[in-house]
Amino acid sequence: MKTGSHGEIWRVAGPVVVARGVDGVRLYNVVRVGDAALPGEVIRLEGERATIQVYEDTAGLRVGEPVLDTGRPLEVELGPGLLGRIFDGTQRPLDVLARAGDDPFGQPLLSSGSDVPALDRERTWAFEPRVATGDSVVAGDVLGIVAEGALEHRILVPVDTAGVVTAVRRGPARLDDPIVWVDDQPLKMLSRWPVRDPRPAAGRLDASTPLITGQRAIDVLFPLARGGAATIPGGFGTGKTVLQQSLAKWAHADVVIYVGCGERGNELTEVLQEFPELVDPRTGASLMERTILIANTSNMPVAAREASIYTGVTLAEYFRDQGYHVALMADSTSRWGEALREVSSRLEEMPAEEGYPAYLSSRLAEFYERAAAVRCLGSDVREGSVTIIGAVSPAGGDFSEPITQHSLRLAGTFWALDTTLARQRHFPAIDWNRSYTLFDFAAWFEREVAADWEEQRAWARELLQREAQLLEVVQLLGPDTLAPPERLTLRTGRLLREDFLQQSAFDERDAYCAAPKQLAMLRAIRRTDAAMSAAVTRGAPVDEAGAAPSLAALARMHEWPAEQAEERAAELIKDIERELEAVG
Repeated sequence: MKTGSHGEIWRVAGPVVVARGVDGVRLYNVVRVGDAALPGEVIRLEGERATIQVYEDTAGLRVGEPVLDTGRPLEVELGPGLLGRIFDGTQRPLDVLARAGDDPFGQPLLSSGSDVPALDRERTWAFEPRVATGDSVVAGDVLGIVAEGALEHRILVPVDTAGVVTAVRRGPARLDDPIVWVDDQPLKMLSRWPVRDPRPAAGRLDASTPLITGQRAIDVLFPLARGGAATIPGGFGTGKTVLQQSLAKWAHADVVIYVGCGERGNELTEVLQEFPELVDPRTGASLMERTILIANTSNMPVAAREASIYTGVTLAEYFRDQGYHVALMADSTSRWGEALREVSSRLEEMPAEEGYPAYLSSRLAEFYERAAAVRCLGSDVREGSVTIIGAVSPAGGDFSEPITQHSLRLAGTFWALDTTLARQRHFPAIDWNRSYTLFDFAAWFEREVAADWEEQRAWARELLQREAQLLEVVQLLGPDTLAPPERLTLRTGRLLREDFLQQSAFDERDAYCAAPKQLAMLRAIRRTDAAMSAAVTRGAPVDEAGAAPSLAALARMHEWPAEQAEERAAELIKDIERELEAVG
């Protein structure tokens, strides 16, 4: 490791350490602080003094202890061996650290100042080259592949390299072994990248393809673009973590990166225990085979929490550049913002709204802007994407607080979770009156699913809006003041909410709903509304029309096999229409 100059600790204030005498150190360089060699990052330079945010607990540090400049910024290691792993906020492998820190009683402990590589240097990988001697290559070209679980891990030409292949190695190789020589310069499977620098791409693509999630409330009402960004704000108990786990399992993404950023330890423990047990619906194997977990709980150092989302998005961009579609779950950006606030206060910076630093919005923008669908570097045609889904935990469910408001302006999709819906056991608790999407996928759904997709979707949204307006009247004047057609709207709204928008993440028949099945269910509810309206027009009482026995079958639509959904919907519609024709 390249090292720079030595200095000494001049001041300690929680996670912030001020050092002096570290000549030549650069902003954002990683340094080793104190006798314990705690890792830290330079975040301010003033004369001979360098301000450092330390990624571990600074208890016990003393003035005068040494500070060593490594000469490099905070980087992540990239290469085979990333998938299925659990790292901390600075990409230190927690399983390796726990083994290294076991105490005599067998308890897994983490040693201070541990410096272990993120990827195993001794493991060998079967490298299959995709280039031959004499080939010309440019940055981003595929040198070869390595099988990693169900994924084809593609080894790329580094972004600063181009030339002619002069030698190729085939067969077992370690990460540090040369595998291809370009202009006689050896290239390895292992590479590094600074976490705060976005990885380059050949160009950005339009957000024209939705990320199919299998969640009806999302795909139908508020779809998210592949390569877009979504925000999930919600108070305590509204189901943010469960929704993100559902998206991780079922969304049409090749790689999933879950960043547990400052959440409670018991919640993150459940994630760490449950993810390895989740079955990948694509392969039948463990979902962890295409997942990376980054764990940084609320009792861990705040500086590492601040770095964790940059670590996560850099890993996501690495797989994006291979031509994969990556879903990044950040849970939660509120805890990340709190880390910024704490470090800012230690730096004695002028606070802005609610004590957050004035640069909160720009830092959030730097993160969300790294979500993109891109044309990858290289001479072949590859497209990849990073989709960011960030949970927000506003105190008391107050959406007017700064993190939520800044996220609103940056994300193209807003899924507002409602505490009242959660208390009513309506999950996912997405408030259809406050949520929105800026993406328009009407043409895609009409081409890929059915020509009437947008028509059915517009009907559902309009009906939910009319129901909300009528419920306000009911709360003031009572239901008896409504005309029969308006009471029927309330009845249909209830069907739409309870039989379509509600979806159980723990029911294997309902956890995922394919787009054709979603449309079949929606058509059934709309045709039911038309049949009830016809009965009421003929003079039937609303309560009698809404009590037709076949309507109870709408609540069991989620049990339909996806391949039979259209046929089953047609049969149910016939039964409902036949019963309602006899009413009135």
